[in-house]
Amino acid sequence: MSLFNLKNTLLIDAVTCTGLFVFCVFATATVATLLGLPSVVVTVAGWIGLPSALLMLFVANQAAPSKGLANLIAVGNLGWVIASVAVLGVFATQMTALGIAVVVVQAIGVLVFAIYEAKGAAALPRPAAA
Repeated sequence: MSLFNLKNTLLIDAVTCTGLFVFCVFATATVATLLGLPSVVVTVAGWIGLPSALLMLFVANQAAPSKGLANLIAVGNLGWVIASVAVLGVFATQMTALGIAVVVVQAIGVLVFAIYEAKGAAALPRPAAA
């Protein structure tokens, strides 16, 4: 079994979203200073991580994962990548070098998650018509 099957990808993604939540919500000032971002951007990013992680855990633990929810997660991750590019476009001049590097690297990582999740969702059977 591949490490990058849908379930494992969702679980790893959920762990990273949980870490994002913890750092961005409970250490907002420190993270904002290190990255050179406004505290509100850091806080909002953190709070997005919590429901995302919960949805990923829910789908990963379904006996038959929902194709629609798996696709929703992949699309949400693509939205995150777009938002990351927007954050760079708006705040790059005030961000630290570390901040720019972190945003770029995490955007690439989230894009990889989106690709694996989309591939995993595509491999799921279509739901039976009622």
